Amino acid sequence: MARYIRRYSRSDRSSRTKRLDSALSPFLNKLDTTGGYAMVKLWRAWDDLMGEMAPLARPLGHRGSKLILAAEDPMIMQEAQFLAPMILDKINSFLGEEVFDKVVFELLNGRVPLDGKIPTERPAPKRKLKKPKSLGKLNKELDPDSPVGKCYRAYQRMFTEE
Repeated sequence: MARYIRRYSRSDRSSRTKRLDSALSPFLNKLDTTGGYAMVKLWRAWDDLMGEMAPLARPLGHRGSKLILAAEDPMIMQEAQFLAPMILDKINSFLGEEVFDKVVFELLNGRVPLDGKIPTERPAPKRKLKKPKSLGKLNKELDPDSPVGKCYRAYQRMFTEE
C-alpha cells in the first residue's frame, strides 16, 4: 500500500494565516466578471460621491453602459439632465474606468432605490379643532334628511367623537 504525501512546491503558497477580509476580496474580484462588486461600492458611496445632489437623484441600476437614476419630481428630473455629464465624470473616475457612457433619469414612483434609502413623508399633524359655542343650534331648523342637514350633523360628530 502506497502512501501519498502532499508537498507544496509552489513558492506563492505560504503556511501563515490571513485575515478573511484580505483573502476574500481578491478572490471575489476574480469571480465577478460583470462588475457587480464595483457597483455595490458605488451604491454605498453614493451620498459621499454626489454630495448635495445625492438626495435628488437616487441610483436605480444600470443596463449595460447606461446608468439609471431616479428622481421623485419631474422638475428635479429635468434639471438633473443638465448635470448628467458631471455625474458621469464623477462616477467613472470613482470606478477608475469608463463604465457608463449615458445617464437616464426615471421617476421613482414608489420604487426602492438600490441604496435602500426610501424617502419618507411626514404624516400631517392632527389638527385640534376648536368647538364653536353655537354648535347644535341649527338642528331644529335644518331638515335631517337634506344634504345640508346631513353635513351639519357630520360636522357636529367631529367634536363629539374626540
